[in-house]
This record gives sequence, C-alpha cells and structure tokens, in this order.
Amino acid sequence: MSKILDMRQKRSDIWDKAKAFLDTHTAENGLMSAEDTAEYERMEQEVVDLGHAIEREERAAELEREMNAPVSPNLASRPEQQRETKKGVASDAYKDAFWKHMRDQERRNAELRNALQVGELSEGGYTVPDEFERTLVQALEEENIMRGLVHVITTSSGDRKIPLVTSKGAASWVEEEAAIPESDDAFGQITLSAHKVGSMIRISEELLHDSAFDLAAYITGEFARRVGAAEEEAIITGNGTHKPTGLLHATLGAETGVTAAAVAAITADELIDLQHSLKSGYRRKACWIMNDACVKLLRKLKDGNGQFLWQPGLLLGQPDTLLNQKVLTSNYMPLPAAGNKAILYGDYSYYWLADREGRSLQRLNELYAANDQVGFKITQRVDGRLILREAVKCLAMKTA
Repeated sequence: MSKILDMRQKRSDIWDKAKAFLDTHTAENGLMSAEDTAEYERMEQEVVDLGHAIEREERAAELEREMNAPVSPNLASRPEQQRETKKGVASDAYKDAFWKHMRDQERRNAELRNALQVGELSEGGYTVPDEFERTLVQALEEENIMRGLVHVITTSSGDRKIPLVTSKGAASWVEEEAAIPESDDAFGQITLSAHKVGSMIRISEELLHDSAFDLAAYITGEFARRVGAAEEEAIITGNGTHKPTGLLHATLGAETGVTAAAVAAITADELIDLQHSLKSGYRRKACWIMNDACVKLLRKLKDGNGQFLWQPGLLLGQPDTLLNQKVLTSNYMPLPAAGNKAILYGDYSYYWLADREGRSLQRLNELYAANDQVGFKITQRVDGRLILREAVKCLAMKTA
C-alpha cells in the first residue's frame, strides 16, 4: 500500500513541476522553445508512465488480497458430509468432466461422457461451467473498461425488446369548467438480438498434458483479453452490422454536444460547454472517455484562474479527473483530428449490453493435429445499443 501511495505522491509532484515549468517557460504568444518543449514532454510522459505503473500495482495488490483470503470459514464443529445440490452445468461433476474433456482425458469413460451431455450444444462444443463463466465475465470487466460502465442484462433466448418513452405528455393551465386537453406519452421500442464474437487459440499436446499447466486460468485470461478488446471496440465504434451499435454511431449513438472551433485543438470553454450540454440529471454519474492522445492535449488547459483542468488521482483507486469528473482512456476512441468525435461525456448506464446466456468452449482435435497442437474455440453472443441518446454527448472536431 505504501508503495502505491509513494508512487501517487511522486506522480503528483512531477505533475506540479511540469505545471510550474509550463508557466515559467511559455512565451507571451503561448509557444516554447524546442528544448523546453522536449523537457516538458519528458515530464508529462513520466506522469503517464507512473499512472500505468500505479494501475499495475493496484491490480497486483487486489490479486494478492484475493489469494490470501481464506478458502473456507473456520470449522466450529465436525462437518457432516454434504450432498451436491448443484445441477446441470453448475455441478462439480460437469465441471470435472468439462476440463478433463478439454485435456482429452475422458476417452472410453462413459460416466464422464454422460456428465458432459447436459452442456452439449447442437453446433458443437460445450457450455462452459457456471464457475468458469463467472470468472470469464469478471475478467471481461477488467479487460473492457466499458463493461463496468454500461448496463448489462442477460437473455436466455430470442430477441430482447426494450420499451421506450419517445415523447412525454405535459400539464396545461385551464379555466374553471374548461376541458382539460389530452396529452399522451408516445412509446417505442428497441430490439437487442445477439451477435457472435469468438476467438481461437492453439496449445501444444505436451503443454496440454502437463498437469502443472493451469489450462483454465490460461484460457480465461487469454480469451478475456481478446473478447474484452473486441467488446470495448464495438461498444464505442460498432456499426450495428453483425456487432453491437456503438456510442459513436452517426444516427443511433451519442448526440453531438459541442463542435470544436479547431481541427486538432480543444479549448477549456469547449469542455465546459460539452459538460453543460448534458442535462444535470445525467451529469451526476457522468465521466469522460477519450484517447490517450486527447488526454495529452487537455493536460495543458487552464481555467480562468490559471488552474489546470486536469488533475491526477492521489489516493488509492482514485481516478484522474477533468472538471471534477473522472477520466477514462480507450485506444478505440478516435484521435483529436479533423471531423472525428474525440470525446464522449455522459452517463453510460443508458447503454444496454445484452449477454446471451451461456458461452461455448470447443476443443478442436484434428485441425492442428499435424503440428501436435490442439485448438480451442470460444464464442459468445452479445448485442448492445444506447437506449437514450440524450444521456451521452460527444465533442466533434472541426472538419478540415
């Protein structure tokens, strides 16, 4: 803990020095010499690098706490043998049979084959055990910054229809004994279906049969990294064709709150205008999402009192802030260039992500057999869309 706090304090000190350097080495025309620019960018990059290092240390500390937690409560009396109550893909028998199948250890074992039948899919492969699916979802949330912001629902089959109020009625002032005018709400609906995302990896036969190799942990981490990246990209930039509809979609995504006056620059006033283009009710849970290159631009902005708008998080788990609200970065946000929507700001709980229940993991025995390798394919079905456009706004750069 002290190491993380020391790193945060060091990051804050370097940022204070960078701000002071910028104040004292900037000419009246707002420019710096090439040597001073290089020195400032070196300090700024050190702030960025320390930020990434702090995130790694926090993840490691969290994992350490989980690993040191007791696996079961202390026994107060002699335990009685408990019968297994979980059924289907949640049962211990299914989980044991599933991973033995993935290691190809169930041959000629009728009992294990029978246990696998409850999770067998018509298109091949098996539904992953419940415990593994929960672990994978947790890993997806860690790999995909958007999963922790959006509203996630689970559907078992078919399309999910979401009713919406498209326009609201209003009250009217009327004279005594006059008729009260009708004012009905108008309703519509959005349909979320399921688009398939998948990935495949290869593992050597030797490694697969090595009992020291944690197959479940490796597959969880690797597939979570791949699928999480694909999900994050789709939630932000998806066009709705065979993938979710993203927040930056031209007609179904976030509304444009502000258009910058420059092609590749953003002013403090434009950020304030963007923040207040969002209704106050949505601002309570709002945050900023942008590319790292955009963060670099905004770090140099000041308010009317000469204070920097961007502030680094100093405490454990505290994010960086811009105008007192947290900033998240994503590589899938566009660069601050001509015509791009460079910044998202809003309450992302109004983006609904629908998980089709049950992920499928399939072992491919023959595809890579010539190389003494076994393939593993995972698929999941998901769809998503912003159900209330006014809840998220974007800043668009001026077109060239």
